Amino acid sequence: MKAQFAKGCLTRQAAAALAVACLGLSSAARAHGGLSMDEDSCKLRVGRFLMHFVGYQPDSSSGPREFCEDIPETGRTVVVLDYVNDELRDLPTEVRVIRDTGDESKLDEITVLHMPPKVYRTGSLSFEHDFTQAGRFIGLVTVGADQKLVSRFPFSVGRTGSSWHTVVPIVVAAVAGFGLYRFAVRRRSGTPRARDA
Repeated sequence: MKAQFAKGCLTRQAAAALAVACLGLSSAARAHGGLSMDEDSCKLRVGRFLMHFVGYQPDSSSGPREFCEDIPETGRTVVVLDYVNDELRDLPTEVRVIRDTGDESKLDEITVLHMPPKVYRTGSLSFEHDFTQAGRFIGLVTVGADQKLVSRFPFSVGRTGSSWHTVVPIVVAAVAGFGLYRFAVRRRSGTPRARDA
């Protein structure tokens, strides 16, 4: 009975360790420049300011989908930025999406979307773009007039299904969790000590 209880506890401990490893590694792998996950919401950091970031693909082949970083499919995409800091309501915000070519010397030629600087008193801005081709892009969000703060975040479109930066950490976490489980089982199944009479 005790052996079964110990084995059950051991299995739950190993499962918990695996879950923590998977969450930690996949969160680290998903960090993209100024974008980060925090308490189930995606936040964009621009200098000392924060914005909530959410993307939405209403016409997705698998039904309407939300995303935080990489865009799952090509097609019509809506992005909404909500200000966390009220000071942002008085500052102009500019949004630009460019193709990630490795050369930004001719910015206008690689720009696929540009929203000129504007003050958004409501504390929210949104834009829509039709990504017709899969590929790698960079989002640039600039805040301020005299002293400009820029958030730069790379992302991919239509490439997340085969993305190694997402798959590899999960595989590594699974292997590590299994190794931890096997080690714990071997340690528990060692020869029991004789009890004192």
